[in-house]
Amino acid sequence: MLGSFGSSSHEEEEEPSPPNVHYHHHIQHRSFTPPAIHMRQLLISCAELISRSDLSAAHRLISILSTNSSPYGDSTERLVHQFTKALSLRLNRYAATDTAGSFLIPNPTTNLVSAEATSSSNVNTAEFGSDETLVQSSYLLLNQLTPFIRFSQLTANQAILEATEGQQAIHILDFDIMHGVQWPPLMQAMAERFPPPTLRITGTGSDLEVLRRTGDRLAKFAHSLGLRFQFHPLIILNNEDPTSVASAVLLLPDETLAVNCVHYLHRLLKDRDHLRLFLHRIKAMNPKIFTMAEREANHNHPIFLQRFVEALDHYAAVFDSLEATMPPTSHERLTVEQIWFGREIADIVAAEGESRKERHERFRSWKVMLRSSDFINVPLSPFALSQAKLLLRIHYPSEGYQLHILNDSFFLGWQNQPLFSVSSWH
Repeated sequence: MLGSFGSSSHEEEEEPSPPNVHYHHHIQHRSFTPPAIHMRQLLISCAELISRSDLSAAHRLISILSTNSSPYGDSTERLVHQFTKALSLRLNRYAATDTAGSFLIPNPTTNLVSAEATSSSNVNTAEFGSDETLVQSSYLLLNQLTPFIRFSQLTANQAILEATEGQQAIHILDFDIMHGVQWPPLMQAMAERFPPPTLRITGTGSDLEVLRRTGDRLAKFAHSLGLRFQFHPLIILNNEDPTSVASAVLLLPDETLAVNCVHYLHRLLKDRDHLRLFLHRIKAMNPKIFTMAEREANHNHPIFLQRFVEALDHYAAVFDSLEATMPPTSHERLTVEQIWFGREIADIVAAEGESRKERHERFRSWKVMLRSSDFINVPLSPFALSQAKLLLRIHYPSEGYQLHILNDSFFLGWQNQPLFSVSSWH
């Protein structure tokens, strides 16, 4: 459902269809207003033109889309703005192919913020200093402003707490720990146990300095709680196979192991054989619990047009949720949309081959892969459900957010469209 395509500020501007554009998509979303349907059709038609290598018509259509979109408008205009930028990037790189015919797309994080946004006082990007710092800062904003990450982390934490109940030595292997914001609530819960266990976290990442700062913050917090704690950084470079690195993790015989992959596994989908090896390796480590969270969307389809339509519907619901829960002039929302979601949209739409990172797949695909690696789904508890509902009610009091249970797993969505899933396995 593309529920965020509401009324546009350009309702009276009826742009003529460019030459050679044919609408093959029958829209069944009755909640669309005519201008919203029109913009959606224009975006899909532009993607069709690029797929057919009709570049001149695609350029003309991108000009129309650019005129009718803005990073400062309503949710429809802002979404169209992001997808138009991504289509433009794909179109501009279309001729730059290697001998194998794959796209040579630069890092999508580069130049994501438009000159218009960068020069505006609304988003002061100069203070961040680098693309990577921009992404990290937008991640922290995303964690504060939306329930998506907090819901995933809170639910995974509860599964870990319940699986390690009564254990005196706990080891958490966290893939891509980033700033470690997931762990203070869990540490506090463990410190309240009697007697409190020892906790060791092995956190992976690509930047040793970031990992060290994360470890220092967690160690200081553990000290304030009186919790015995150790942190071990583990470097996994961006192009490195995590399977071999996971083999280097020190496992002590008296420890209970929990493995956490929150919004991580989709990065391994570019090579399914390596992903299977990774899952088999994790299973061989015999964790008491394996937690994962992923997008409930298929952004890994090999056919560009199908991937594009799927992404358009998914991010429309995301932008709709931001529109409904944050003020129209929110600088923070603009940063999250421009940097974090803009980076993802650019990657899904503009990148191909090895350069494409955002390869989300639906829960049903993950269920098949995990079961083929001998994992068994562990039902999330009624208490975990109560916690997730409380999180939404207190911090994100909008009727649009919906929580569903399916296959012993939780799904968080906006209106009728699931957006994220969380599950636990053994």
